[in-house]
Amino acid sequence: MTGEITVRRCESLEEFNGCVALQREIWGEEDLEVEPSTMFVVALLTGGQVLGAFDGYKLFGQTPSVVVLRNGGPYLHSHMTGVLANYRDQGVGRMLKLFQREEALSHDIRLIEWTFDPLEMRNAHFNLNRLGAICRRYVPNLYGITTSPLHRGLATDRLVAEWYLDSPRAIAALNGELATPPYSRAIEVPASLDDWKASDLSQVQAVQAEIRDQFTEGFAKGYAAVGVSKSAGSSSYLLAPWSEF
Repeated sequence: MTGEITVRRCESLEEFNGCVALQREIWGEEDLEVEPSTMFVVALLTGGQVLGAFDGYKLFGQTPSVVVLRNGGPYLHSHMTGVLANYRDQGVGRMLKLFQREEALSHDIRLIEWTFDPLEMRNAHFNLNRLGAICRRYVPNLYGITTSPLHRGLATDRLVAEWYLDSPRAIAALNGELATPPYSRAIEVPASLDDWKASDLSQVQAVQAEIRDQFTEGFAKGYAAVGVSKSAGSSSYLLAPWSEF
């Protein structure tokens, strides 16, 4: 970081085009599997958000979202939050999410949702432990098999994170006070999974299928993923019965 780090709304075509270029740089895409600038225009015009993280004048992080209605109430669906590699692990993702939360609450929106890869445990820890989101839905192969080098030919299974912005759970997490919750079952993800992604795709596919089955069964019985725990050999999703929302 070389200048003053700020998070703010992006509102010009130049900044939207910068978001498109940023996606390609973050996810290594050279084809059309990125959100075009027109999508950012639509998000802005329809009450959504296009938020950027800037180092001085340099755009290095983004999180767009669109407004959605469910059961007569609005919420935001956040999509493709990303930060350049040399800015990661410095709290920028949290800055983007906190700004997103404050913006949403200022418009009386109390729920933000997004999807993430169940095999990416750092994301899971951030979403569930650091932000206080929960997961109650598992979507197999949501985007199909893509050309992205990050997906490595795997099915794009996704968990749906639900972030209830002013819930006691979210507030405790943001204050660093969210304790490990009581849980009824755990879904284990081996620590060696990252090595297998580079060398043994069939092993990763087998783990993905097992995790898919466990989440599908647990969610069908009314459980929610409410936390992540870590040990030397694995990380685990913690599931508990959920009836608060």
